[in-house]
Amino acid sequence: MDLRQLRYFVAVAETGNFHRAAERLNMSQPPLTVAIRKLEEGLGTSLFERSPRGVTLTAAGRASLDFARATLAQAQSFRDAVRDGASGERGRLKVGFVGSATFELLPRIIPEYRRQFPAVELVLEEATSTEIVRDLELSVLDVGLVRLPLMEAAEVDTQVVDPDELYAALPAGHRLAARSKVDLADLSDEPFVLQSRVSVLHSITVAACQKAGYVPRVAQQATQLSAVLSLVRSDLGVALVPSRASLSVPHGVRLLPLAKRVPIETGVAVPRGGTNPLARRFAQIAALR
Repeated sequence: MDLRQLRYFVAVAETGNFHRAAERLNMSQPPLTVAIRKLEEGLGTSLFERSPRGVTLTAAGRASLDFARATLAQAQSFRDAVRDGASGERGRLKVGFVGSATFELLPRIIPEYRRQFPAVELVLEEATSTEIVRDLELSVLDVGLVRLPLMEAAEVDTQVVDPDELYAALPAGHRLAARSKVDLADLSDEPFVLQSRVSVLHSITVAACQKAGYVPRVAQQATQLSAVLSLVRSDLGVALVPSRASLSVPHGVRLLPLAKRVPIETGVAVPRGGTNPLARRFAQIAALR
C-alpha cells in the first residue's frame, strides 16, 4: 500500500464513480480500476461494492475512509514541514547568548524573528562566548550571540551586530559617582570586579587599564554580568561593563561613560560552512539595525 493508492481510494469513495474519480485525478479510468483492485487484493478484502450505477463503500471501506483521509493529511503536513524546514520557516533553533545580549540585542531580535517565523521553536541558553563557540563547533547550538573578538581561532563565521562601549560601574556612594564621566586612570587604586578569565570582557578590561597606566587589582571575579553588577552594588569594587547595562542597572549602582571611549562589539556566530536555514535567518535579522 502507498499514498497513491490511498489517494485513489478516497477519490473513488467521494465521487462514487470510477470515471468521475479518474477525471478528478487527471488520469484514465483503466489504471485507476487496476490500482484499486490491487489495493483490495493487498488488504485481503473489498472496499467497494460495484454496480452499473457506480460504487458504494463496503463495511471495510466505510471503516477505513477517515483513516485514509487522515493519513493523506499527515503526509501533506510532513511535506509542508520539510519544505518549511528547508526554507528556515519551521523547526527548532538553539541559540546561545552572552549575558549582555539580554539588555537590548535579544529584545530587538526575538520579537521580529518570532513575527516572521512563528513555527520555529526557539531554545535560548546563556553562556560565555567561549562556551558558545565550543557548542557551535560541536553542533550543540545552532547560532550564538558572542562578544568579539573571539579569544581563540574557531570554525565559526561572525558578524558584528551590536557596537557598544565600556562604562564604569561604581557603587552609588563612590567618591566619583557624581561625575558625568570618569577617567580610567582615576580608578587605578580601586579594587576591580572582573568577569572570569574565559570572558572577552576580562581581557578587554585588563588591556584598557594597562593602556591607562596600571594593572587592575582584582578583588572579585564572576562569570555572569548580572553577578558583576551585584558585586559592585555590594561595594566590593568597581567594574567596566557594556553601556547597554544601563537599561537594567540595579539600584545602588551608577554607570558612567569613560572619558576616553573603549569600544566593544557583540556579534552573531554560526558554524563555518553551516547550511542550517533557521540559523541563517536568525543571523540576517540580528544584523538588521
